[in-house]
Amino acid sequence: MRNRLKIPGSLAISAIFFAGCGQMGLPPAGPPAVEVVEVVQKDVPITRDWVATLDGFVNAQIRAQVNGLLLKQNYANGSYVRKDDPLFEIDPRPFQAALDQANGNLQQAKANLQRAEAQLGKTQLDVARYTPLAKESAISQQELDDAVQADLAAKAQAEQTKAAIESARAAVESAKLNLGFTQIVSPIDGVAAIATAQVGDFVGPQSGALTAVSTVDPILVSIMVSEQEYLRAIDQIKQQNKQQGRSFTEDAALRTLEWQLKLADGTIFPRKGRFNAIDRQVDVRTGAILVKIQFPNPGNVLRPGGFGSVSTVTRIQQGALLVPQRAVTELQGGYLVAVIDHDNKASIRPVKMGQKVGTWWIVDEGLKAGERVVAEGTQQVKEGAQVNPKPYQENSSVAEKLNQGSGS
Repeated sequence: MRNRLKIPGSLAISAIFFAGCGQMGLPPAGPPAVEVVEVVQKDVPITRDWVATLDGFVNAQIRAQVNGLLLKQNYANGSYVRKDDPLFEIDPRPFQAALDQANGNLQQAKANLQRAEAQLGKTQLDVARYTPLAKESAISQQELDDAVQADLAAKAQAEQTKAAIESARAAVESAKLNLGFTQIVSPIDGVAAIATAQVGDFVGPQSGALTAVSTVDPILVSIMVSEQEYLRAIDQIKQQNKQQGRSFTEDAALRTLEWQLKLADGTIFPRKGRFNAIDRQVDVRTGAILVKIQFPNPGNVLRPGGFGSVSTVTRIQQGALLVPQRAVTELQGGYLVAVIDHDNKASIRPVKMGQKVGTWWIVDEGLKAGERVVAEGTQQVKEGAQVNPKPYQENSSVAEKLNQGSGS
């Protein structure tokens, strides 16, 4: 059961507030002309706003993978770069020398293998020749045993040389990689940050990021949604899907939401956003969960680190009562409207207001559908006074906007 609406002060105060500033001693000029509008009842989409921070879709930290002297910066700070575009160059000479040495070691190992294989061939021939001679006692058994041992040693030497070749090849590949790492390239398409290292600096894996490259089309917007808001939104979408006979999954439900972004200067970003991801857990410190929305960003207008706010329709309020915001006057912490009856007499009525929807305001308590309220000229109205009502001039255009909003 709803609590009774309480407005501080008396209706006498409201009568004084709405009373006109008539001139003393002059005869009345007739009922004041006011513009009135009927209380509208309809289903209204309720939107919710969240503070948002912008971030790159991918943020690549560019670091040096080898130690060396930074010779060149090959991109303009803040420019757009393509994948594999060169960003920096480290002095390649020490790494070229290391590669040359590794290639030399590889060739030496191959030569050693040839000698080992030649020696192995000789020992194998010796064993083959000595074996029948030893059976015929033409040579001593000791000579055959020595030939067999020499053959085994030659085989071991050949295998050892083959292993040395593989090690030398690995050293060559490592040297090639290190030489390649002297050319630092972009791993993605995106906007490159201002470099943090200067030409002439000695850089390496421990020297920190040289710059960063961010993919900004699309760009991600991060918001923190309270657990209660999240559960209410999911339940609302679930009910809508059930009414429409569609299956429900959390991910699919969130993807049905359409998001609007308001930038830091108050302008509305022209592109609509779509759900991207939701974190796996609620933050135990804040009771909120991280949600990411992605927005198309042609021209890279939006940049990581920016602020704004995003909004989306979280639920539909059935049968909401609406009046123009201009019809509502705040007084001593409460809200008042001037209601015009069938005899064109005014009564000042306290109301309880809900959420604002465009230029309209939802009335939670105090009015009924079809009642007429003063939207223009409230300063000329006092309790029980006769008025000359006229249609609210902005009623049609505002109602049209409201209908467009509810249909979106």
